[in-house]
Amino acid sequence: MTTAEIFVPQVVYVTDSAVAKVKSLVEEEDNPDLKLRVYVTGGGCSGFQYGFTFDEAVADDDSIVEKDGVKVVVDAMSYPYLVGAKVDYEEGLQGSKFVIQNPNASSTCGCGSSFSI
Repeated sequence: MTTAEIFVPQVVYVTDSAVAKVKSLVEEEDNPDLKLRVYVTGGGCSGFQYGFTFDEAVADDDSIVEKDGVKVVVDAMSYPYLVGAKVDYEEGLQGSKFVIQNPNASSTCGCGSSFSI
């Protein structure tokens, strides 16, 4: 008798660039309890938009991803919209920011912070 393995995707994947930026921001705040919270809200030009904040609290239904000592938290309402997405940090001519590469999005706006499913 064999058992089949079920693949459950990680809620989000965090790039090395995002980890480095979160580490530096947490060090600046001198608060090792801070976690990067990634969430989805209604709005933006495509229907939903991404949000980022630092938070000390973690709710019972939050999902947590840890990489190299950095914790990224996703709330239960945002989870279905973000499962399998990649959290990155980019620096360029238009400034620096956290960005999401989301395989669940059917379309995004030009600024990259708004999407639709």
